[in-house]
Formats: sequence, structure tokens, C-alpha cells
Amino acid sequence: MKVSIERSALLKAMSRAQSVVERRNTIPILANVLIEAEGNSLSFRATDLDIEVVDKTDAMVEVAGATTVSAHMLHDIVRKLPDGSTVQLSEDMAAGRIEIRAGRSNFSLATLPREDFPIMASAEYDCNFGAKAALLRRLFDKAKFAISTEETRYYLNGIYLHSATASGGQMLRAVATDGHRLACIDADLPDGADSIPGVIVPRKTVTELLKLLSDDDADIAVSVSETKIRFATPDITLTSKVIDGSFPDYTRVIPQSNVKRLEVDAAEFAQAVDRVSTVSSERSRAVKLALDEDRLVLSVNAPDSGAADEELAVAYGDERLEIGFNAKYLLEIASQVDRENAVFMFNSSGDPTLMREGNDESAVYVVMPMRV
Repeated sequence: MKVSIERSALLKAMSRAQSVVERRNTIPILANVLIEAEGNSLSFRATDLDIEVVDKTDAMVEVAGATTVSAHMLHDIVRKLPDGSTVQLSEDMAAGRIEIRAGRSNFSLATLPREDFPIMASAEYDCNFGAKAALLRRLFDKAKFAISTEETRYYLNGIYLHSATASGGQMLRAVATDGHRLACIDADLPDGADSIPGVIVPRKTVTELLKLLSDDDADIAVSVSETKIRFATPDITLTSKVIDGSFPDYTRVIPQSNVKRLEVDAAEFAQAVDRVSTVSSERSRAVKLALDEDRLVLSVNAPDSGAADEELAVAYGDERLEIGFNAKYLLEIASQVDRENAVFMFNSSGDPTLMREGNDESAVYVVMPMRV
């Protein structure tokens, strides 16, 4: 194998590859990226056995071939090369090395045989559809903050992607919850997605996918089976196993009878929560919301460090209510609001609270209260 490639194109491809590869590996080949040169393109394949990313980019191929090399090492080398430089990669099969040259810089890295590199088996997909990157990014980006990090409840360690019936008809829905807060995001159901099986997309896959969805107008080909999900553009293919488990019936958690309505400027609210929670050294310290007619007082009382309160002008016309929330959860939910106002719907100080973005019902958030 002998190829020349622009440093910027190589860095982009290696950045994606090395983020999939785990830093610590008990299987040496999994620390490597598979580089394949053919025609006028290079492909870079990386996997951790649960996720596989394949990135194709243009290159000048003098001699076709394939080899594997340390993903993190190659990424670090390319990252430190000068902007605008051309990188030459040439394999010395007899020595089991790959030579990397750019200007006056020369590197020689050990390789492993391409035959040892595991290729994720291609599955028969039950459902295939296309969607704009902007639609998919909204679904996953707005739901990801609520993914659980508790490994014992592994079935909550991802986003549940499925079709659901809402007031607007059949929707493509993404749901995540950790038992303390829940995000439920709807989008118009793309053509061909009505047969999508409900799957739980793992946290790491969501992180890698969001890097892929940077161009709003890009068309993403989505393929789903009961065990795998694949997202593809003309240059990049991300394939992932889905979490083998049943997502709980989240609809029972979403309040239907909350009638006490608070409308507040989302940015002002988030800034006020952030300010009053400063006096507490514990991120989980409860922030108390005291609601009266068109008035909201946020307060934190931390006996070991101090106290703080702040008053906001709001739209609220129901009976007086005092309720407490984890400051971190409030901030994360408030930060999801793209519109000017956030609408909170309360029932009582002990019941889950529902939050929407203005009158938009396609994004619904639920947060459990804390005792204060």
C-alpha cells in the first residue's frame, strides 16, 4: 500500500476512528484502525465490537492494499503535523511497519495483519428509511441528557427510538430516562419508517452519531433491525448493536392531569437557577421554587456554606406552591429549550412536573421533585 492524502482529510477521518476505539484493550487488534486503499479513495474502519465506523475519503492511491495501525498513535501524529501538508502512507509488509511522511517528518509504526481485524457482520434490516440530519440530531440531542449512567439498569443506558401515535398522527419518537427525569421528543415519521422496531440506541453510539449529523441538509440512510442500527452518508457508515432489553412503559410517567401552569423566560430561569445554586458545594442540592401570583422565588439553603434567593417575574395564576428540584436537573432541562419561554405544569409538591417549550408539544420533559 502506498498513498498520499491531505492532512486535513486524514485528521478528520482519524478523529472519528479513534473516538470509537477504546483506550484500554485486552485484544490488541481492537486498538487499531483498518486502512484500505483502493481506486482513488482510502477507507478507515474502527470498532470496539459494539460499534463500527467506516469513513471513506479521497486520496491519491499509487499502490492499493490494506493494513492496521494504532488508531490513537496515528491520530496523535497527524494532529501534530503542519496544516496544509500532504501525508504519505506506505506499508512495508516484510517489516510489518507503516511509514508516515510529511515534509521533513518521518514516522514508522508497527502494524498488525488485516486478516485479524474483526468486521461487524452485516445484518438483514427490517426497516430502511431516509431522514435529514437535522431531524435525527434534534431527536437524539434533546433526549441524550436523560440517559441513565447506572450500569445495573442497562436497558436505560440509551435512547429508545420507535414509532408512536401522538395528536399529530404517527411520529418517530426518541425517549430517555434515568428514573429522575425523562425526555420524550417527537418528529414527523419519515417515509418507510412506519415498520421500525423499537430499539434502544446505546449512549456511546448516540455520542458518535451526533458527530456525524453536523450538516443539517445531509441525507442520512437509516437501517434498523432488532439487533442492529446503521446510519449512513455517502462517505461515512456507523453501525451499532442495540441494547438487548425492554424499555419500560414510559407513558405512565408522563403526567396527564397537571393543571398549575407556570410560564417563564427559559434563559432567565436557567441563569437564576445557576446563580442561586452557586452557594452549595453539592451539585445535587435542591433548589426551592416558591410560586405565587406572577411571581417566582428561587432559593437555596446550604447550612454548611450559606443561602441565596432570587425573584423572577413570571406568568402564574394558580394557588401558592412550593416545590424543590435537583439544581442540575433543572439546568439540563432548561438548556433544552430553543424557544423563548418554558412552560412548567405542576400538580403538587410531591408529583412529577412536566415541562414543554412554549406551546410546542413535540418535546416533553418530566422531572421528579425533591423534598426541601
